[in-house]
Amino acid sequence: MADAPGAQWSDAATVLFIADLHLDPARPLMIDAFRAFCEGPARTARAVYILGDLFEVWIGDDDDDPVWDRVIDAIGRLSAHGVAVHFMPGNRDFLVGDRLLARTGMVRLDDIEVITLGDRRTLLCHGDTLCTDDTAYQTFRRQVRSPDWQRDFLARPLAERRQIAAGLRDDSGDAMSGKSSVEMDVNAEALRAVCREQSVERVIHGHTHRPTRDQWRVDGTTVERWVLADWFTAGSMLRAREGEIEAVDLSD
Repeated sequence: MADAPGAQWSDAATVLFIADLHLDPARPLMIDAFRAFCEGPARTARAVYILGDLFEVWIGDDDDDPVWDRVIDAIGRLSAHGVAVHFMPGNRDFLVGDRLLARTGMVRLDDIEVITLGDRRTLLCHGDTLCTDDTAYQTFRRQVRSPDWQRDFLARPLAERRQIAAGLRDDSGDAMSGKSSVEMDVNAEALRAVCREQSVERVIHGHTHRPTRDQWRVDGTTVERWVLADWFTAGSMLRAREGEIEAVDLSD
């Protein structure tokens, strides 16, 4: 796990995990809540992991909506404070690029990362790659993650990109209303397969908006799973200290 340059921490230092904030200019209270998180609980942490969908939609690092300056400033201050801020793209903000990373000090993660919390190998992912029963989404994901699609999209004017993004959001809402709970949840065999492949004892992910803690049996090993809550009504995080994890409601 990479730490901020020059930071000195004990092995018992706090690590925080958040996901599915879906920050949106139309929801300024959640932007305020995120800034409060960055100025408050996050300042006490060794590292913060943002596991996807920090933004409701990200149309490119040249987006000139002034509301994003407040988000960028909050993350930049947190990084400057010495907290290692890690960012994993989700299904809404996969177009975050090097320019935004440089402005915020965030370190980009791969779609799957394995870290050690306490003495347990812990797999981090956004969670969308595990929802393999949603074949329509997986097809769409492959399309928009391709370099050619992204190059074409980012070459378009901002106004056009905003229109396309709005259309995709509408289409996503319509599609979700017609999908079963099984399609929108993690596939059990997909989860077991990645745990087996990565030899982990714990998984932390978001995406499904179904916060939970449960246990899975994988080839005789018990794997603990934590699903992160979204930020649609209140902020939430997982806090790991000395290898122990707890869910924390930030509205308390």
